[in-house]
Amino acid sequence: MRMVDAHIHVDTDDDRVLALCDELNLKVLNISVPLNNEGRWRSVRQAAYRRAASKRPDASAWVTGFDLPRFGDPKYASSCIEQLEADFSAGAVGCKAWKNIGMEEKKPDGSFVQIDDAIFTPIFRWLEEHDKTVLLHMAEPLACWRPIREGKPHAGYYKANPQWHMYNKPEYPAHETIIAARDRLVERHPKLRVVGAHLASLEWDVDEMARRFERYPNFAVDTSARLWDLIEQPTEKVRAFFLKYVDRILHGTDVIVRGDFASATPEQQAGRLKNLRDETEVYLRYYSSAEPVTYQTSTARGLGLPEKVVEQVTKTNARRWYPELG
Repeated sequence: MRMVDAHIHVDTDDDRVLALCDELNLKVLNISVPLNNEGRWRSVRQAAYRRAASKRPDASAWVTGFDLPRFGDPKYASSCIEQLEADFSAGAVGCKAWKNIGMEEKKPDGSFVQIDDAIFTPIFRWLEEHDKTVLLHMAEPLACWRPIREGKPHAGYYKANPQWHMYNKPEYPAHETIIAARDRLVERHPKLRVVGAHLASLEWDVDEMARRFERYPNFAVDTSARLWDLIEQPTEKVRAFFLKYVDRILHGTDVIVRGDFASATPEQQAGRLKNLRDETEVYLRYYSSAEPVTYQTSTARGLGLPEKVVEQVTKTNARRWYPELG
């Protein structure tokens, strides 16, 4: 059985990338990002994801999304559902909603639309009734609302993307506002399988994730782009969390391999392949080894999880939470 990276963006079906997946015994679950109402993402990234999954279904699968809200359009929900029906028929194994809901998109009155807004209810009801999985990237790390701390997780991202840094921006929703809306959605749809991307934006404390697991049996998380946050927490605490909630944690890296891979220079290609290999291997070392693991500027002892637990986190859970993954 192949390991699954349950949150990644491999925008190419280049044979050299697929060969590395074979070497790593890896299947990638490519995640679409809904960027605008025109659906630009569907004609670019999603097309690449579909090609890769069609070419090598053993090595690649994909998650779709739906358009951002069009208030005043009575056909908004039905058109989204029609698009989702087509995407699932074409092989999608899940549906994603992104952080622009809650942090960027607004209602006609100027307030920020949250994921539990009534405009989305028919869409989530349809997904629930049709036994589909929803991946929610709601909010950002807590560091988004705090001063940048050099050498700590997420500092580099917010320096490079200041538009997403919410510190000293009181006109934007608070972290707890967005998370509360996400939690209400999960609670309202108890039969809807929900995966919280990036440790569900609760990355600073595994206890926060545990509270949601206890509250919501239909809720899981993926680890994508949050290894540094885990390493920053006490090893024994994180290890106990993994052991207790072994069926609720999905391995993911959030690695990006751009679609221009074939036209990149040999040096660029080698660098992208190395990044995919390195990220995959360091996560595995953290899960399985009890030796020190270094990521970015932080070092901590690995979790040293039993082999069966590592297998569940890296292989079994993705197939449980995305039953159509294969």
